[in-house]
Amino acid sequence: MFTRILIANRGEIACRIIRTCRRLGIHTIAIYSEADATAQHVRLADEAWPIGGPRPADSYLRGDAILEVAKKSDAQAIHPGYGFLSENADFAEAVELAGIVFIGPSANSMRKMGSKAGAKELMAAHGVPVVPGYTGEDQDATLLAREAQCVGFPLMIKAAYGGGGKGMRIVRKAEEFASALESCQREANNAFGRDRVLLERYIETPRHIEFQIFGDKHGNAIHLNERECSAQRRYQKVLEETPSPFLTPDMRTRMGEAAIAAARALDYVNAGTVEFIVGPQGDFYFMEINTRLQVEHPVTEMVLHLDLVELQLRVASGDALPGSLIRNKSVPADGHAIELRLYAEDPQQGFLPGSGKLQRLRLPAQSTHVRIDAGVIEGDTVTIFYDPMIAKLIVWDRTRGEALQRMREALAQCEIAGPKSNIDFLERLVRHPAVIEGRIDTGYLDRHLDEFLPADAAPAAAVLFAAATAVLLDEEARAPLVMHGSDDPHSPWSRADAWRLGRPGKRIVCFTHAGQRIEIDAYGAAGNYTLAGAESQSQVANGLLRDTVLSAAFDGVARRFDTRIDDDAVLLHDGVQRRRLIRVSAFAYTKSARESGDRVVAPMPGRIVLVKVKSGDKVAEGQELIVMEAMKMELTLRAPRAATITELRASAGEFVDGDTVLARFGESA
Repeated sequence: MFTRILIANRGEIACRIIRTCRRLGIHTIAIYSEADATAQHVRLADEAWPIGGPRPADSYLRGDAILEVAKKSDAQAIHPGYGFLSENADFAEAVELAGIVFIGPSANSMRKMGSKAGAKELMAAHGVPVVPGYTGEDQDATLLAREAQCVGFPLMIKAAYGGGGKGMRIVRKAEEFASALESCQREANNAFGRDRVLLERYIETPRHIEFQIFGDKHGNAIHLNERECSAQRRYQKVLEETPSPFLTPDMRTRMGEAAIAAARALDYVNAGTVEFIVGPQGDFYFMEINTRLQVEHPVTEMVLHLDLVELQLRVASGDALPGSLIRNKSVPADGHAIELRLYAEDPQQGFLPGSGKLQRLRLPAQSTHVRIDAGVIEGDTVTIFYDPMIAKLIVWDRTRGEALQRMREALAQCEIAGPKSNIDFLERLVRHPAVIEGRIDTGYLDRHLDEFLPADAAPAAAVLFAAATAVLLDEEARAPLVMHGSDDPHSPWSRADAWRLGRPGKRIVCFTHAGQRIEIDAYGAAGNYTLAGAESQSQVANGLLRDTVLSAAFDGVARRFDTRIDDDAVLLHDGVQRRRLIRVSAFAYTKSARESGDRVVAPMPGRIVLVKVKSGDKVAEGQELIVMEAMKMELTLRAPRAATITELRASAGEFVDGDTVLARFGESA
């Protein structure tokens, strides 16, 4: 076994690899960019070396710099994690030539599989069913358009290198092909450094099911069952689980045998994933092979009680796969596991990636049933340069239904303040009938997205009254602490009940929603109040705020809320859904939010990729103006109305901060 390894990655996966290495007594060497100088993987590793600027191209994609650090630090092996250089055959070869072990398949195997096109052709040659399409190296736009006609519509354009849903487009009409191709190639080049694409027929209402494979240097090849990843939004996996609720034992056997056949044909060594697209009738087709560990590998670990990173390390050091795994053609799963990814993104704004300091990060405690894989802690910053994932939430239980309930309970305990997050979206996801019944396909979320997005309606009066009760109780609890050092702490002026001589005390609790001020008038104290506001009234009795639980009777009906409160906001969760209310001073003046139609601003920090207009142009409402790239995603900025551009401040290639004015408009065109 190795004694020193370098981890050529960052964030969550680097932290996860470090945990296994520490348990095995392996010295870990981290690398970091300028943006990651204080990141958790840097703090957790035994040592960490700087390798360049904040952009991936200036740091984590610099194979030469990483190899130089590996040599200087006496690393015996390099673990690439996932993403960045994990599937780069040139890097793997350079590592091998430097006399360092690459913890993954050989460069030769990777070259056969690193390209989706090459892998597809190889699988077809070995009898594995593949989706009809075009995988040629000739990338002439005219040729691709002609091949698209031969494949037929709808079709999928896919980046030949990389993964994670980047560089993928569905095209349903021939006239949409050229613009989709251009966008796909540009996104692929930005994410993976290569713009080659392939075309394939688009299978309607498919499921995405993948098989974890492992091979060793002794000629053994196995699979470790399937993971279903059909819940996706724009090809990005949202929910992953094992076992699949769709597969029958016969299908599992046939697909597993196909996965092993693919591994044996390649003399595959180390961890990999064979991904299949599965039709509604159970017909399956090879989609791609990922020559690395997958983001969703923890669900396999949870049900098989294995550490896949440890297995990677032992195989890379020359050990054979455990005999128990080799003897069993199929490893029986113990229970059911589900994974969700918590992201800094705004579902209400098209899942726009977010950035900023994690002012609050509360996650459930880890246990037999709950696992947290994270690369950040409270106080860290989600930067614009990398994927905005905050943490992976993984749960396990005996049955799928029980695992879903575990996930609901775990999500209810999560709180993220700072950048916006997708927690509300995930909570609705795990309660949706299509997910509960296991009938979701890869396009379901995109077709029915409105069913999963949290309602943006004004809070109901009952929610406002519960939040106001929490604020009142919190103020009363804190008042004695504030006045502890006063000359007369027993004075009635030290109380937080708005006491006054000769008339009932009145307090005002204020919140804002969508820029609108909401006032609640409160009379009473000590958990018994009369509340009025939002064109309603309520009598509150026996209110109690203890730890994070609010309990009170509202008009005679006792309610319980999981509650977190601070000077900025109140978070309420009734066991089904959450509501976060922004607090404002009762005596502060706030203006209503208004959308300005005379400008286009950068929605977040990022790089200008393309400017499609110039000053003086007349544009139509909704017309594409500027394309930005941020957090590995392309964002298209459009004209808010028909107008003439009077000023253009965006130039291709420049970096801009969030809220920077990029264009101004004059009179309507």
